[in-house]
Amino acid sequence: MNKAFTRESEGDEDDGDEGGAALPALPAGTRNYLTPQGWRALRRELMQLLDEERPKMVETVSWAAKNGDRSENGDYLYGKKRLREIDRRIRFLTRRLDLAEVADPSAHHGSDQVFFGATVTVARASGEEQTVTIKGIDEADSLRGEVSWVSPIARALLKAREGDEVQLVTPAGVERIEVLEVRYPAPGADPAP
Repeated sequence: MNKAFTRESEGDEDDGDEGGAALPALPAGTRNYLTPQGWRALRRELMQLLDEERPKMVETVSWAAKNGDRSENGDYLYGKKRLREIDRRIRFLTRRLDLAEVADPSAHHGSDQVFFGATVTVARASGEEQTVTIKGIDEADSLRGEVSWVSPIARALLKAREGDEVQLVTPAGVERIEVLEVRYPAPGADPAP
């Protein structure tokens, strides 16, 4: 069968991440919750791939294909591989944006209850304080103190109020954490993604 009509591997459709490490799957039957900034960042990445990267790579592959023997043509082979990665990422982003439900955290500004988009400061049993912001799966960055809404800490905190103690299930056992502060961005405030 012609190689053009076969799939490289079964994982190609769901891969989504150019580095090979796929983002976590969405829980069955749920929407892909995103902040407005997260939605814009995914949309910006999709448009950049469609409008800039993919056309440049198609041009490179087309040029390389004209240079003769494709089996030993590094530009052609790399270009085709990169084009597959771009197409895989485009499919992934398109699916995630199709499922996206944008939830504006500023709608809860002034509330002391934890909902999607909240920045929550908690006190651990050890006395250590930790601040996390609950975001969407596709936008959470643990290096910036952001956790996805499906993470264990976010699930423990959702719907809790300032002063509440919640149970966080960890690999080491159950830990009690106290909600010290709940913050939301002010309406109209538009932090950079």
